[in-house]
Amino acid sequence: MSCTSLPSRLSAVLLLFLAACTVPTKPVVPPVPPVVAPPLTLPPVSFAVSKWEMLPDWQTLDLSPSWGAFIESCRALKHKPAWQTVCAQAGEMTPADNALLRSFFEEHFTPYQVFNPDGSPQGLITGYYEPKLPGSRSKTERFRYPLYAVPDDLLSIDLGELYPQLKDMRLRGRLQGRQVLPYYSRGEIEAGKGALQGRELFWVENAVDLFFLQIQGSGRIELPDGSLVKVGYADQNGHPYQSIGKKLIEMGELKVEEASMQGIKLWAEQHPDKLDALLAKNPSYVFFRELPNQLTAPLGALGVPLTDAYSIAVDPRTIPLGAPVFLSTTYPNSATALNRLMLAQDTGGAIKGAVRADFFWGFGEQAGVQAGKMKQSGQMWVLFPKGAEPALGP
Repeated sequence: MSCTSLPSRLSAVLLLFLAACTVPTKPVVPPVPPVVAPPLTLPPVSFAVSKWEMLPDWQTLDLSPSWGAFIESCRALKHKPAWQTVCAQAGEMTPADNALLRSFFEEHFTPYQVFNPDGSPQGLITGYYEPKLPGSRSKTERFRYPLYAVPDDLLSIDLGELYPQLKDMRLRGRLQGRQVLPYYSRGEIEAGKGALQGRELFWVENAVDLFFLQIQGSGRIELPDGSLVKVGYADQNGHPYQSIGKKLIEMGELKVEEASMQGIKLWAEQHPDKLDALLAKNPSYVFFRELPNQLTAPLGALGVPLTDAYSIAVDPRTIPLGAPVFLSTTYPNSATALNRLMLAQDTGGAIKGAVRADFFWGFGEQAGVQAGKMKQSGQMWVLFPKGAEPALGP
């Protein structure tokens, strides 16, 4: 959550934060008067009870890969009241065929179609993947661009600890004396601001590839000896994500159909003198951590490994993390139907809104091709455990 995202509440939150975290000095500062957080307005979302036959291809889908991803979700959800029963019963099952799996979901879940605030059922479906970047643990003439670990001067404040209505929201900033200020933007970090010296995890050879690694949130670094090391999202500087593809379109540098990851990389190769200024237009900056090599896949925001082509990133303010989500869309740059039971296991800075998802394609070059060109329209149905369905309006 960006510091600039909470203008009406920021002063109250920061006063409480400073009162709790600052050691008094002489003279003693008078106590801060009590403050009350105003009601939080979340993005409107509406759900409508649906029927299984409304889910395209539901009766003919191969649910085995979806089942594996669902079991991963249960590792994180099994102790939550709404999920205890369904996850316990899933753990006791030995799925034999699609008919059994389909019966399980139909018996234990209710499908709800997701609608946007304007009542429309269609939304944007994009893709992401796990890239591989050549790199080194030390800076060389070839490897000059650093992946940073979380800097020591980055504050991360859980707003839900102060106000329940701000649950799952986090304020990031830095201390300057007794003031909490927004953390440094991408441009400021690239200019040397922040406590980042000594926080370099790896060095890579290409600034654009590093930029897209930050957007993907995870990847693998191929070291000079040929070994691969996994890295994943650790934190973010608190600034809102801004699409550089959209900026290039607005600047007249690219047409809409050219603003894919591949198109942006080609533009960067052709305009190296303009690259730094373009990247700085996205003030968001991601910090990484090295992940255990035994992980089978990147960890999503739910805390479980993602499943290639069966995990999606969602806006957790509208879609509950861990839930099965039936996605009806099309393959990238195609009219061929892509109907699949996915699991909402990740989030992303650009994934905001009700009918909005980011499709995880997996690891490697081919996954990157699919992810880079995916910008499809789609519909979504969330499967809620029976007994834990959402309230449907007044």
